[in-house]
Amino acid sequence: MFHVEHFQDMGKIIAIANQKGGVGKTTTTINLSASLALAGRKILVVDIDPQSNTTSGLGLDREGIDLSIYDVFASRAGIKDIVQGTIIDNLYLAPSTIDLIAAEVELVNVENREYVLKNALQEVASEYEYIIVDCPPSLGLLTLNGLVAADSVLIPVQCEYYALEGLGLLSRTIQLVQASFNPDLEIEGVLLTMFDRRTSISHQVAEEVKRFFGEKVYSTVIPRNVTLSEAPSFGKPVMLYDARSKGAQSYLQLAKEMLNEASIR
Repeated sequence: MFHVEHFQDMGKIIAIANQKGGVGKTTTTINLSASLALAGRKILVVDIDPQSNTTSGLGLDREGIDLSIYDVFASRAGIKDIVQGTIIDNLYLAPSTIDLIAAEVELVNVENREYVLKNALQEVASEYEYIIVDCPPSLGLLTLNGLVAADSVLIPVQCEYYALEGLGLLSRTIQLVQASFNPDLEIEGVLLTMFDRRTSISHQVAEEVKRFFGEKVYSTVIPRNVTLSEAPSFGKPVMLYDARSKGAQSYLQLAKEMLNEASIR
């Protein structure tokens, strides 16, 4: 019985993944995490993208980081050694640097290489309500580690041409991970991003995605919004940059939708 209770005390690990670049993955990681933290939840963001845009977007200077998630993958540090606070209370970050590019190569020779992140996160899973993992825009070993570590995957899909091209491949990858490494992996939800209600393509993509994923598609939609693209250059989540903007309001709404669904489950 103790084992079950212990498991229930664990934070939920959500990987944010899509092998296509430019779909709003990092924007979603930063602003969903910030929104959940502002709602009083204790959040850990784990940046496993070598571009480390989530790290800089949450206000950390990439040049000044001594220990990063690369050191965890290289077995030189534990997650607790690298976690830093951010400008938002309740929001913590396991940062990334460009060094992480080496991990993709070095992991190839590591035993149980798909489980490195999962094992590392066990150390802190009970300390946070949500652990949100920003995966790179590829289906390599780093993203595989994110999916193997996660309880669920959140998929951002941009409402533009070719948006649906990669979804079949991503779905097959998720099925492969379920079959081989993580049978409990679920789709947390599918998030429509860069939605422009004035264009027919946005509406067509939204319909297609709903046909493909059904009820997994969030009713909250992230609009195409200048403020969302400006905020990261100031090292801030959008709600600290301009709380009244449509971008900020939509991510606050997404957090509310997620928390409501979690309480229903």
